[in-house]
Amino acid sequence: MSEKRRKRRQWGNGSIDRAANGTWKIRWCEAGKRKTRGGLRSRDDAERVLAKVLGDIAQGRSGLPADPASIPKLGELAPDYFERRKRTHRAGFEDASRWRKHVAPYFEHLRPAQVDAARVRAFIEAKLAQKANPATVRIYIALFSALFADLFERGIAQSNPARGLPRSTMRLMRSTHDPRTTPFIEKLADVRRIYLALPEPLNVAYAIGALAGLRTGEVFALRWQHVDLATRRAHVRESVRGPLKDKDSRMVPILDALAPILAAWKLKTGGEGLVIPPLRCDGEKIDKSTPGIYLRAALKRLGLTRAGLGWYEATRHTFASQWVMAGASIEKLKEILGHYSVVMTERYAHLRPDLFPASDLGTIRVDLSSAGAEVVQLRLKTGSSRRKANRKGAEEENNGQSRPVSRVLSPRTLSSAGEADIPLGPALPQASSERTRERGGQPHVLPYLLLLQVGLAVPPVSPRARCALTAPFHPCRRPSSDRRRRFIFCGAVPRVASAGR
Repeated sequence: MSEKRRKRRQWGNGSIDRAANGTWKIRWCEAGKRKTRGGLRSRDDAERVLAKVLGDIAQGRSGLPADPASIPKLGELAPDYFERRKRTHRAGFEDASRWRKHVAPYFEHLRPAQVDAARVRAFIEAKLAQKANPATVRIYIALFSALFADLFERGIAQSNPARGLPRSTMRLMRSTHDPRTTPFIEKLADVRRIYLALPEPLNVAYAIGALAGLRTGEVFALRWQHVDLATRRAHVRESVRGPLKDKDSRMVPILDALAPILAAWKLKTGGEGLVIPPLRCDGEKIDKSTPGIYLRAALKRLGLTRAGLGWYEATRHTFASQWVMAGASIEKLKEILGHYSVVMTERYAHLRPDLFPASDLGTIRVDLSSAGAEVVQLRLKTGSSRRKANRKGAEEENNGQSRPVSRVLSPRTLSSAGEADIPLGPALPQASSERTRERGGQPHVLPYLLLLQVGLAVPPVSPRARCALTAPFHPCRRPSSDRRRRFIFCGAVPRVASAGR
């Protein structure tokens, strides 16, 4: 009997075999080379891994990801990246220094797969504990994220742990600097004094920065061939370190105050090469910290020294602030400064003269001044018994007239017989409230003082002539000629006859 022929597998699908140690291994062909991977626990695992490899090959990707243990550490991967970064970024040298001094001590001993969001947060907290500025820590994280983005594109890292950090972590790096408090030269007369106090050619460099808004590196890299005095424009194309910060060149206007300075300087220097010639004997360009030394000395002589006022604040920041204070367009300022978005330029919006016009200042109309009004002290406790000093005269003036009391009469005496139609009996003894100071009583103490605090009221004063139907206990007006103090009860009382007096 002939042996059953073995079914031939389809080419390109890989194979699954069992190793001598009992594990499973897979084989496949990639880019013309045969590859193998073993150590799989079961055939099902081997089939899933082989399907993943073949699927990645079909989509144009490489096969299985590299073993994390075989990937170099960040300390070995970072130097190559920062060397390439120096050719594409103007701050490449500073970035390499930031990595070596601040970031590498925390991550260089780790492999990319060992870095996660928790380690990134621990790094942020450690830097903040060292009194590092939150904005500076944010630069470190941005640099770390750029490194991992490069590793991810090259297939070395599977993710970027510095991207998509939680909000609680991002809040730690919130900047504490308020751009509205950045100092600048507020008076144009002081700009002229600083220009006259600086030596050549730094005074020309200062004029270009303060009247054209160029960055320090752009000022010292500006060439005469890019300055057109006829059309009053300057083409900013490069910086001292190479490319511009915003990568794109821009046109800057030459203002009326700057044009005569550049014209005189061009005649003096010949108008060739750099506008600001090198200050070093070897012909190299100066660093941006060099003019700051001369500026600080000039500010000290002029009495303009302020905390935080350096070359940038006295030149570019002063230009932007003066531009907005003059009422010019913020959109044009954005193009002059080279900002990538007008949001960056809006930091100067608080200096606009029309920020709060007169119509806004009169929105809420109220007069809180004390002129023309009596200022009184509010009572903090209800039912306070304190009275003003001027209440004494008011009580004397209103004595004998209708007041907010109930059924209490004013003092009066009878000027003629029969004035009171219904006598109520013999005269009552004199009340203590009727005694004056001369008679041993308290002056101006009214008998209805207790009722006054209760808040009761009486009807209006009854007329002189009234009938017996008048409501009882109406106050009677005291004649002006009466000097005695008596209380007369007037009213209609049932079953009381006139005494004929």
